[in-house]
Amino acid sequence: MTAIKSGDPTTLNRLYGRSSGHKLRLGQQALIDTLLPQISVPDEGEITSRALFGDDRPLHFEIGFGSGEHLAHRADLLPDHGFVGAEPFLNGVATALGHVRDGPLRNVRLHMGDALEVLRRVHDGSLLMIYLLHPDPWPKARHAKRRMVNDGPVRLFADKLKPGGELRVATDHPVYLEWALTVMQRHTERFEWLAEKPSDFLEPPSGWIETRYGAKSRREGRRPYYLRYRRSAQ
Repeated sequence: MTAIKSGDPTTLNRLYGRSSGHKLRLGQQALIDTLLPQISVPDEGEITSRALFGDDRPLHFEIGFGSGEHLAHRADLLPDHGFVGAEPFLNGVATALGHVRDGPLRNVRLHMGDALEVLRRVHDGSLLMIYLLHPDPWPKARHAKRRMVNDGPVRLFADKLKPGGELRVATDHPVYLEWALTVMQRHTERFEWLAEKPSDFLEPPSGWIETRYGAKSRREGRRPYYLRYRRSAQ
């Protein structure tokens, strides 16, 4: 029997799951070919607000933005902030590009690929917000090392968030919820859970928009949970 190897997404250094789905429509392919190169995160070098947007605006980072509804909503809500999103799924990136075009949103930069590769290049202590919304739960125990909420990524989140910055995690999967709470409990010296009563994690935070995935989850009878953690000053 093969032993289960230890690790987490920061050490496995590979992406799991599909990279594409149905064939893109002509308009979507055009966005991939023309708009994406204009707003892509640079392939190399340190990532700072000034490098991406030419000024020192607050930076937000969304890991796995799906179809980009939340990212676009937040970018429209806060036009003087900068938003960076990473998503490996081609079809999701194409849909997100449609939101950027229709906005039009000039404060968004996208990366089609590994979020951690980009996050490692973000200047330490520079992010105001990190969003991890409905990540793949990988519910089987042998796949736990693939979950984005793991010790390695959480340490990376802490490095990149500024003191007082916030990590937001949403999930509708009870296994992932229990796992996330357990992992985050190991990092209380760097993160404070912003929950004093049940409604603090049962109701969405301010500025939240329900995504297509979230709506589907509710229709199918699953409850979303919303975890908010503030980066401590240590």
